[in-house]
Amino acid sequence: MLTKRDLLKRGGAAGLILAAGSGAARAQAPADDALQSMADGAEPIGKAEHEARIDKVQALMQAQDIKALVIEAGSGLVYFTGLQWWRSERFTGVVIPQEGMPVVITPYFEEPSVRETVKADVEVRTWHENENPFALVAATLGDWGYEDGKVAIEETVRHFVSNGIAEAAPAFDLVSGMSVTRGVRMYKSSAEIALMQTANDITLAAYKYIYPRVELGMSQGDISAMMSEATRQLGGAVEFSMVLLNEASAYPHGTRSPQTVREGTVILMDCGCGVHDYESDISRTWVFGEPTAKQREVWNTVKEGQELALETAQLGVRAGLVDETVRAFYEQKGYGPRYRTPGLSHRLGHGIGLDGHEPVNFVEGEDTPLAPGMCFSNEPGIYIFGEFGVRLEDCLYMTDDGPKLFSPFSKSIDAPFA
Repeated sequence: MLTKRDLLKRGGAAGLILAAGSGAARAQAPADDALQSMADGAEPIGKAEHEARIDKVQALMQAQDIKALVIEAGSGLVYFTGLQWWRSERFTGVVIPQEGMPVVITPYFEEPSVRETVKADVEVRTWHENENPFALVAATLGDWGYEDGKVAIEETVRHFVSNGIAEAAPAFDLVSGMSVTRGVRMYKSSAEIALMQTANDITLAAYKYIYPRVELGMSQGDISAMMSEATRQLGGAVEFSMVLLNEASAYPHGTRSPQTVREGTVILMDCGCGVHDYESDISRTWVFGEPTAKQREVWNTVKEGQELALETAQLGVRAGLVDETVRAFYEQKGYGPRYRTPGLSHRLGHGIGLDGHEPVNFVEGEDTPLAPGMCFSNEPGIYIFGEFGVRLEDCLYMTDDGPKLFSPFSKSIDAPFA
């Protein structure tokens, strides 16, 4: 899944600024006494919770007659085992049986490093450079007494991994792991919610710090670097810091055309950070100087849509209804139809947690009912190509009493952080 963070890394548009800023900018940025870390008391996910997650996914596997689940390096590996690793041509991953201890498979020379970060109780099996790691996966299945049946592949696993397993273990039926991994990851615990709350608090505090410091003539890079530095000093791991100015605000991920702040500039920012891997995602839009009547009208309409989304996102409601309701309201106001511009050209929101974008989404046709523990972005926008765009984004989580916001809604175009 291509996320805003991925786009930032690729530098796909001038409006997308690498979250960390340049090394020179970081070196020159002085510490500000007004910015104290807000993350010092944040508690990372502990061993007991990682192992409880494994128990939950194993229960789902047993119910669906899945013999094992394969996850490679990435957020899924972090989620279930705590193991922080990167993806390369060398397979490192975990195989979780439907009962019993998971096995982490990694190159022989990586074993000491793997053991440094893994949090759950796992067995570690290694392969050498002249060996096939997927033969080791097949052998592990055999050691558990599995001769055939379903092996689930986590949805982000790369093709060469799944293909290698298929060739090494042809008696098994490889199936999607979405039904078991989503069945655990979609529902956040109180510990996960707490980390996300801290991340959102940091992002909002960084916004409030940089808002009065935006000056005439600044580029999107200047503003992004200032936001990223404030986020770091507040204790967040910067994930993305996107700044769209003027006409670029009409394109949700920017343009290659450089932009600077002038009187009447629409400033659209979309920023997020991580705290022990759990992410925030907040967007704000305002005008440098006095907004025009049209800018006010569009901003106020977007805000009404965001409030309507929150009202609609009640327990048991289809996730898609949140998008559909707001989109219908915008159409009544003359925007659209549906996903066409001028109007809301993207889904209303996405799931969020350990990844910035997670299933499921607030998007037309999504039938998953809302339930406690689910977390989403609520980010309606109206985009007018060639002119400007407005997006307002705050994340919410579902409780036993309905939706609750991680960050308060923007008050007005004149006081976006009041």
